Amino acid sequence: MSPQVHPFFHADTNTWSYVIHAPDARAAAVIDPVLDFDPKAGRTSTTSAQALVDFVRERSLDVRWILETHAHADHLSAGHWLKSRWPDATLAIGEGIRTVQKTFRPIFNLGEHFPVDGSQFDRLFADGDRFEVGPLAAQVIAVPGHTSDSNAFLIGDALFVGDSLFMPDGGTARCDFPGGDARTLYRSIRRLFDTLPGQTRVFVCHDYGPGGREVACETTLDAEKRDNVHVGAGLDEDAFVTLREARDRTLAMPTLILPAIQVNIRAGELPAPEGNGVRYLKLPLDQF
Repeated sequence: MSPQVHPFFHADTNTWSYVIHAPDARAAAVIDPVLDFDPKAGRTSTTSAQALVDFVRERSLDVRWILETHAHADHLSAGHWLKSRWPDATLAIGEGIRTVQKTFRPIFNLGEHFPVDGSQFDRLFADGDRFEVGPLAAQVIAVPGHTSDSNAFLIGDALFVGDSLFMPDGGTARCDFPGGDARTLYRSIRRLFDTLPGQTRVFVCHDYGPGGREVACETTLDAEKRDNVHVGAGLDEDAFVTLREARDRTLAMPTLILPAIQVNIRAGELPAPEGNGVRYLKLPLDQF
């Protein structure tokens, strides 16, 4: 079955979020929702997430799943806030989040009281897990390499790849974050290429409009295999690793990586208020 896919673009972080449901069905999933964050003022807002809520309400949809493709480094997740609006929805991420939490707990000095078992989420997916969005059959496909917790979600004929693949002219995700590995990413992408039909619709999490083109979110696996500038046209593993690692050495850290990671390993929940009623994010010095 082919789901209806409604994309929402967050211009500040070049992030695509999605609402997915079957035609003529109310059950829906939301993928990679964004919490607005002004790094200059340290202020959060829910304007973008409210747009998802309004869309769902206007169409009388019933959100069953809030899905994170991974713990993002470039935007804060609105998963926790949306869960408070849709308490019956399941907030889910890949089981690799435990590794991410274990990696970043000491970096942010969160203390032994901070759980690293993924319990901040309602469900942790393993590779191959299956679930349903109403009449739509869905499958989890682990795609580590960008991060250790990266998953793709195959819902009907639509594949949501997170950061692993960009549009063909955008290439692939970086692999230089803790837990990232270019060789692993190549194998994850080849697994998608080799096991799924070429006409599978691909929906990306980010697009930066290379060359000044308008931002886009949808392509196909055939187009990625043929035209992806990093991994298409039969590029072999060693060549990809050389290309990817060389490119990663030229990249600056994402602007929001420090606030984003410490929020997203909490499933989008902000740190608890301190004694003065104010919430604080940490800024570890000389760590990246």
